[in-house]
Amino acid sequence: MDFNLKKLTSDAGVFFTRAVQFTEEKLGSAEKTELDAHLENLIARADCTKNWTEKIFRQTEVLLQPNPSARIEEFFYEKLDKKIPSRTTNGELLGQYMLDAAKDFGPGTPYGSTLITVGEYQSRLGGAEREFLQTSAINFLTPLRNFLEGDWRTISKERRLLENRRLDLDICKARVKKAKQAEAKAAAEPDFQETRPRNYVLSASASAQSSGGWDSWDLEDSKESANVMDQRKAEQELRVAQTEFDRQAEVTRLLLEGISSTHVNHLRCLHEFVEAQATYYAQCHQYMQELQKELSSANSDTYPNSFASNANPSTSATCPSPVSSATLPGVSPPCLASTSTPGIAREPSGPLKIQDVQQPSTGHRKAKVLYDYDAHDTSELSLLADEVGAAMVHICYGEPFGTCCIM
Repeated sequence: MDFNLKKLTSDAGVFFTRAVQFTEEKLGSAEKTELDAHLENLIARADCTKNWTEKIFRQTEVLLQPNPSARIEEFFYEKLDKKIPSRTTNGELLGQYMLDAAKDFGPGTPYGSTLITVGEYQSRLGGAEREFLQTSAINFLTPLRNFLEGDWRTISKERRLLENRRLDLDICKARVKKAKQAEAKAAAEPDFQETRPRNYVLSASASAQSSGGWDSWDLEDSKESANVMDQRKAEQELRVAQTEFDRQAEVTRLLLEGISSTHVNHLRCLHEFVEAQATYYAQCHQYMQELQKELSSANSDTYPNSFASNANPSTSATCPSPVSSATLPGVSPPCLASTSTPGIAREPSGPLKIQDVQQPSTGHRKAKVLYDYDAHDTSELSLLADEVGAAMVHICYGEPFGTCCIM
């Protein structure tokens, strides 16, 4: 118990003297030992690396897991050294909802079968996202976290120790300076034996010596000896403090120079992160292309007229109407072929208006509306699915491609 109390008292005294030295340095009343320029540059570079690494790490966490509650939960699991539970991605959840909806709507219906197809691909996209998150967390986030929680803590600890060694060194320098000033002051004071008159004779000198009359001179000698001893002790402490400061500065310098290898390691991790992103987006692109093909083929089987343009995309842009104008006398063709014949004027390729369509001179034809259509302006007419009538022939030529089917 006594040893602990003495150690506590000693530590408190050291802390107090360091605090006094630090305060005097801030106030400008005490000298401060400056570090060499190379070490200062290393410290500035390390601080910059730490700050930007922390920002990149936090923002990457937000990118991979936008939900803050989920990030907090994962943080507590990591601190408790427990395995993070598997979490369903949004794509997988959406795919499961679509599959469940298809069961209720009926897998044999067009909507239900399409929901099954899209739901399966959404689940694939969710699986690709899960793999991307795991790969990014292992190859990119983990090295950044190890630097912030491992290497940087060691560097910070050694830097604090270096600062304490510097304060101790400056305290020792101040003590040596103070001891030298006290010695110089004592040397400047006049000596009593040298300044007294030559004919000065002490009466009863023998009795004075026997009674201790020379104690004042002995006191002066003891003060001078004490000043010399204090100066020697301060100089010895200064040499020890300088040695410890130099040793700690070298240790800190070696750790700070290791930041270069940290940059190389983070560069490799960054390449792996970009590669994981490229793989993930390539998989998503492939899945979406396959999904588009399946939906196009399924829609072509269900609605052959409305998706006829997908089979020949080169002519769909120039001739949107599936009905030949030759079968309807008096009807002007909506557009011409992409190839022009010399001597024949090209018809304007603008949208066909209802008032431009003339009624056929002979025959009675009917049209059936394939799906609902809402008019966008006053020149259009809203249609309902499965409407059939002769009057619909006139309307169909003015409506968007694929809305009606001529019977």
